[in-house]
Amino acid sequence: MSKLKEKIISEIKKIYDPEIPVNIFELGLIYKIDILDNKKVLIEMTLTSPNCPVAESLPNSVKENILKIDGIKDVDLKLVWDPPWTKDKMSEAAKLELNL
Repeated sequence: MSKLKEKIISEIKKIYDPEIPVNIFELGLIYKIDILDNKKVLIEMTLTSPNCPVAESLPNSVKENILKIDGIKDVDLKLVWDPPWTKDKMSEAAKLELNL
């Protein structure tokens, strides 16, 4: 994994779902991270439900955190609903944290 991708993941891990005490990366809400020319980042993410109360603010937080990284000029974030999020997408660490 590239250093830049590690930095991106590190920034994403600073963002927590307000209803679940686990960061959104470990929750499995980030489906895809692509880096183009080390300047533009493409993100595909989902939310735990389409009715999520942070449907607008959470993607913006992801974008803002990634844009803080030196050299990143743009973030193209796509909110996707397919495949739908399930608890199976959570990391083992997240499942342990939530006693699942």
